[in-house]
Amino acid sequence: MAAASKATTIWEGSLTKGRGATSTASGTLNEVEVTWQARTDRTEDTTSPEELLAAAHSACFCMALSNGLAEAGNEAERLEATATVAFVPGEGVKSSRIELRARVPGIDQEAFEQAALDAKENCPISGALKGNLDLSVEATLE
Repeated sequence: MAAASKATTIWEGSLTKGRGATSTASGTLNEVEVTWQARTDRTEDTTSPEELLAAAHSACFCMALSNGLAEAGNEAERLEATATVAFVPGEGVKSSRIELRARVPGIDQEAFEQAALDAKENCPISGALKGNLDLSVEATLE
């Protein structure tokens, strides 16, 4: 049986003048404000669908990478993945780029980069995005 995740957004007004609020069933996000301006110029102190997608992608990537590293006998001490999702008004979401910094004892750079590429290709959020967006990862081993 599949695990289901739910979120609800209530939007009032037009696209450019309206405002919305997004909440998750878990309560982790509770009426987080979303606006068109936040989506297009990132100057408002609100979120956007792309920022939420970036959060989902970075979290999923870290989970997949930590699992892959552990299965290979190289448990990570620390993974820090920053996902940047690019949105072009009128065209849509174009890419998700992950910048990774990690401490993984006992692994060399080549094996680390391969593990990062595997996580980029195989985490479930990457799977949902693959074929629709340009996905990339830049991995730095500390």
